[in-house]
Amino acid sequence: MKIFGAQIGSIWEDPAATLRKAEPFIREGADQGGSLICFPEQFATGWDPASRMHVQDRSGPVVSTLRDLAREYGIAILGSFREASGTGPRNVCIVVDRNGDELASYAKCHLFTPGHEDEYYVPGYSTGIFPLGGMSFGIAICYDLRFSELFSAYARKGVHAMIVPAAWPASRIGHWELFIRARALEHQMYVIGVNTAGTTPVDSYNGHSLASDPSGMVIAEAGSGETAFPVSLDRDTVDQIREAFPVARDRNPHMYTRLHGAGSGE
Repeated sequence: MKIFGAQIGSIWEDPAATLRKAEPFIREGADQGGSLICFPEQFATGWDPASRMHVQDRSGPVVSTLRDLAREYGIAILGSFREASGTGPRNVCIVVDRNGDELASYAKCHLFTPGHEDEYYVPGYSTGIFPLGGMSFGIAICYDLRFSELFSAYARKGVHAMIVPAAWPASRIGHWELFIRARALEHQMYVIGVNTAGTTPVDSYNGHSLASDPSGMVIAEAGSGETAFPVSLDRDTVDQIREAFPVARDRNPHMYTRLHGAGSGE
């Protein structure tokens, strides 16, 4: 199957304008036979952990527009937004299918404390998994890439491919490729990172969206500009690699439990 990453910059704090900007990328992905198109972290507004603007529920204009565009172009869409909750805003990614119906959602569970995201947002505590084209997909968001345990949890649930929308700054772009390839290799899954581009009041971003196969090899890469890039995925590749090199079966969870519970005297 083929999916697309849409590496675009946000029109700052103007979701209506950014969604209009996103529409040609959605059309392109659909016209080229894509089953899914994925946008960067909080793409409709730009990532700003301190912002209280455009916090909305799933009946709000951002998700409603994504539903309409999915139905119009016949392609599933993954996008993230600032979701209102009873305890505070959450950094949420949602996936709608080609009919505009929700497939899955995921609230970022590792909040970026160096950027004070933890002071303004509340974390999620659940995974986000959805089926598409005979494969199982999982969702992580940006900073989550640094936490292998999350990807391990998805792998144990049978996920074949992870989508990671991000606002990963240019100053740490070297870490971006390292983590994408490492998470793919260690958990024997596809990892597709979709980054933003351009300069915002928060930081500077230079794209370099990236996809790695389950052997840690780069199979798709975008440059620094705005683009829609295709990624070809094959479930059989995941199954064959996991069968030939059964890393997951060789885990020793009993030892990990002992290590986590060990005191200084052990």
